[in-house]
Amino acid sequence: MQRREYLIATGSVAAGASLAGCIGGATGTLATQVTDQPGDISDFESCVVTITELRIKPASDDGGDSENETDGDGDEESAEETYEVDDAEADLVELQDGNTQLVDEQEIDAGDYEYLKIQVSNVDATLDDGSDADVSTPGNAPLKFNQSFEIREDTRTVFTADFTPVKQGQSGGYVLQPVADGTEVSYEE
Repeated sequence: MQRREYLIATGSVAAGASLAGCIGGATGTLATQVTDQPGDISDFESCVVTITELRIKPASDDGGDSENETDGDGDEESAEETYEVDDAEADLVELQDGNTQLVDEQEIDAGDYEYLKIQVSNVDATLDDGSDADVSTPGNAPLKFNQSFEIREDTRTVFTADFTPVKQGQSGGYVLQPVADGTEVSYEE
């Protein structure tokens, strides 16, 4: 009986230790900043975006087995982690030629992430001629940056999201679009 009690106690301690490791996991910092590549931004005197939320999706560790996956956005959104931002404002006109602006920093769990989304709640834009500009996001949805990144323990991950307004045909309106080749991830110890 003593051997059985010893094995049960040892198993309980081992299980508790591994569970504690999962609960008290390592964290790192995600610093999100924005920039703007040249393009239709040259039409603007100012283009101030208000950012209210960031969403990130942890990379799945299912080995890529997509047999049970669905095509619905609901599954994607349910796997996302959402972080509120205190109405960070950035004028895209000032964020050209490599200039960036920090919009948020969050302490998050270390690991791999598939993408980052930025929720733009408002755009206050003025064209060079002084008139107001109609600027929106595609489908009024968050801007999705399909750049995978890693949060490393005790490290600052800097995710620079690049997006720009693009003129939409004859409507005179503009839509904000992510710029894939301008989006960068770097790591600072």
